[in-house]
Amino acid sequence: MVALRFRAGMAGGGEEPFAPSALGTRPHWDAAYERELQAFQETGDAGEIWFGEESMVRIIRWLEKQKVPLDSSVLDIGTGNGVLLIELAKNGFTNLTGIDYSASAIQLSEKVREKEGVSNIKLLVEDFLAPSAELLGFQICIDKGTFDAVSLNPDNAVGKRKQYVRSLCTVLKPEGFFLITSCNWTKEELLNEFREGFEIVEELPTPKFCFGGRIGNSVTALVFQRKK
Repeated sequence: MVALRFRAGMAGGGEEPFAPSALGTRPHWDAAYERELQAFQETGDAGEIWFGEESMVRIIRWLEKQKVPLDSSVLDIGTGNGVLLIELAKNGFTNLTGIDYSASAIQLSEKVREKEGVSNIKLLVEDFLAPSAELLGFQICIDKGTFDAVSLNPDNAVGKRKQYVRSLCTVLKPEGFFLITSCNWTKEELLNEFREGFEIVEELPTPKFCFGGRIGNSVTALVFQRKK
């Protein structure tokens, strides 16, 4: 997968923690998903799974461990090819919605949904930073890399990160759960970014690496709960 690490400095204090990148812009993702859509039409390959299959397994296992009802309303923020939603549907979840601001991504996810024969997934072209009235009352929100991409936007990334948190407060029910997977942000930084309106529930185990005698994680996965 393509890592999104563009660290420019330490997070906190309202400064830009990442160097701006095309990975934070809509034209980049439109072009990327247009290529993946063409590849799918030619080969039937849905494209890459962001953060790998283990990231989906991690999410599904947590939902199962918490005995989250299968009819809970689930929103996949930045759904891309929609493969996570397909896996959730295969595991019995019935109230699934995926959004992406790239129309090409939604076209691709619709094709994948059709190929898999799954009917209980709603797919919408939506900019999460300006959610429509249709995006309300979700019990579970999931993000695998979208907040990372927002953080790389060349145009006021700090403001867009704050708007992301406001949007999340709008679409997620009080006491609802937010599962985020990031390759740019540490646990401590994410706790700071989502400090207003959310509390940490759990850090999910992710692969570790050792470099220079120090052990770290290439990916951070956290579960937050929206405060009442």
